[in-house]
Amino acid sequence: MNAGWILPFIILGGALQSCGAAMNGQLNKYVVNPWLASAISFALITFFFAGASLIHPSPLPTQRELAAMPWWAVVGGLVGAVQVYAGLTLVNKVGAGPFVGFTVTAALITSLLIDHFGWFRMQPHPLNAGRIIGGLLLVGGITLVARF
Repeated sequence: MNAGWILPFIILGGALQSCGAAMNGQLNKYVVNPWLASAISFALITFFFAGASLIHPSPLPTQRELAAMPWWAVVGGLVGAVQVYAGLTLVNKVGAGPFVGFTVTAALITSLLIDHFGWFRMQPHPLNAGRIIGGLLLVGGITLVARF
C-alpha cells in the first residue's frame, strides 16, 4: 500500500468500525440470537477474505514461517469476536458514541502498554508525558461523551 494512503485508510477503518457497531446492533435486534448474529457477521467476513485470497493467492507462508509463528498469533480473530459480540449486544443499550468512545479509549490505553512493554513482539515505544496526557485526555473525553 502506498505510504500516502496509510493514515486515510486507518481513519476510514475507524469510521467504519463505528458504523459496523451500529449495524451489528441492528443485526442482533432482528436476528434476536446474538450468537447467530455473530456467526452471520463472521460468515460474511470469512467469505470476503476467502474470495480475496482466491483472487490474490500469493504470497503464501512457508512451513518455516508457520513453524516460527507464536501460538497466540491466530487468536487475534477470536479477540476481535469479543468486540463484535459486545457491539451486537451492547451498542443499542449505551449508544454508538459511548460504545465507540469506551472501545477507542480502552484500545488506546492497552496499546500504550503494549508499546511500552513490547508485548506481542512489538518494537517498544516507552511511555512519556505526551503519551500519558493523550491517554488521560481520551479518558476525560469519554467521560464527557458518556455523561452528556
